[in-house]
Amino acid sequence: MKPYRVLVVDDSAFMRKIISDLIEKDPGFQVAGTAVNGREAIEKVAELLPDLVTMDVEMPEMNGLEALKIIMDRHPLPVIMLSGINEEGMKETIMALEWGAFDFIRKPSIGSSQDIIAVGESLREQMKEAMLARKRREERASFQAEAAATASPPEPAQQTPQAPAAQEQPAASSKPPQAPVLPPQTRRQPDGKAKPSGGSAAGKAAPGPLQGQRPTSPAPGRARSGPAEAPAAPAADKSRSQVKPPAARPAKPSLAEPPAAQVPASPPAASRRASGKGLQKLVAVGCSTGGPRALKALLENIPGDFPAPIVIVQHMPPNFTKSLAQRLNTFSPLAVDEAVHGTVLKVGAAYIAPGGFHMKVVPAGDGEYKIELTKEDARNGHRPSVDTMFESLLPLTGLERHAVIMTGMGSDGARMMKSLYDSGVTSTFAESEETCVVYGMPRSAVELQCVRYILPLQEIAPRLVQAVK
Repeated sequence: MKPYRVLVVDDSAFMRKIISDLIEKDPGFQVAGTAVNGREAIEKVAELLPDLVTMDVEMPEMNGLEALKIIMDRHPLPVIMLSGINEEGMKETIMALEWGAFDFIRKPSIGSSQDIIAVGESLREQMKEAMLARKRREERASFQAEAAATASPPEPAQQTPQAPAAQEQPAASSKPPQAPVLPPQTRRQPDGKAKPSGGSAAGKAAPGPLQGQRPTSPAPGRARSGPAEAPAAPAADKSRSQVKPPAARPAKPSLAEPPAAQVPASPPAASRRASGKGLQKLVAVGCSTGGPRALKALLENIPGDFPAPIVIVQHMPPNFTKSLAQRLNTFSPLAVDEAVHGTVLKVGAAYIAPGGFHMKVVPAGDGEYKIELTKEDARNGHRPSVDTMFESLLPLTGLERHAVIMTGMGSDGARMMKSLYDSGVTSTFAESEETCVVYGMPRSAVELQCVRYILPLQEIAPRLVQAVK
């Protein structure tokens, strides 16, 4: 097989040489050309038609961000951004990921040979994953085209206006209701104060029938017994969605049909927030490659009155997570912040684990829960690790817990999602392959048969709102 051809873009001749040498240490790749700024990069992409581009963020004449937008519009292909650690470079890198860059790496320190070696390993791993993701997308598109070409046309009698809707409905259950339309008027701050919301996407209606899939094997019993250090909320304060489904679950679940066994009806959500004491619900999200774009799509569609805090692990180096949180905060009706050790979790807020720290959720007493940041060894090659965050939720049986895994390389988060699923977690979600930038972490969870809802990215937020409310 011919090696993949790469275009290297950087205004520094020395850095172009370093990156080119790092790339060609893998015989599966060759440098097809170089460019010194964004404008030349656009011309070289059109001329050379490379398989992949490495792009410096900050360059004269036209920077990497501006060039990326034009390249993705004219010749979409995987682009890996190389970013410095200054504040402006980090902000632009986050925007680049949002606008379609495959991933990014921190530019190596010229004075450190060990750092150059480490950056080279990361770069080659990302390039391989980018080519693998592209191959899978092409294979899936080819399969779908062949299936469409060979499919026999429907009988004329079947071509009725009602037929498509009937085919979309789950076989074993009635069509679930749409997620409630909740255009937020305010955005909650972690301290409970309201601020005007710039997000309007939360007011969108949910898409059509539930497309979630379930593993065919039944899970163990869903009985819960909370440890002493995790205070359980009184039964009267629990919503119907907290009722544990029976061990023998239907093959096609529907959020519209609660299990037969039910606790007494809870008061309205507003009353609970006004009079109830302690946190009752929690959502935990893990993602990696492609995560910033996926998090934007998720968080901008979560309403400001969402009755659970959201804790997030996104694989990123130190400092970049703060820029990510600031960027997401401009889109989401929720208050999005980089997590701080000791912060008590509040509804209406999302907390992103800082790069270089593991994040755990631990009891804070009096029915509250707080964030604990640690410098324990990397897990699955990552710090923060999704598995570490999910594992911290296992003893918190007094909470209604919801776990989500979205796009990312590797398998981080899958093993502990399985443990949560087996222990009786309320719901588990995974992003489906069709919308993942890299279908690694979600695939691992699906293969462990611990995912209740497998959904394309655009359907996760409305389905999560249904599950939590």
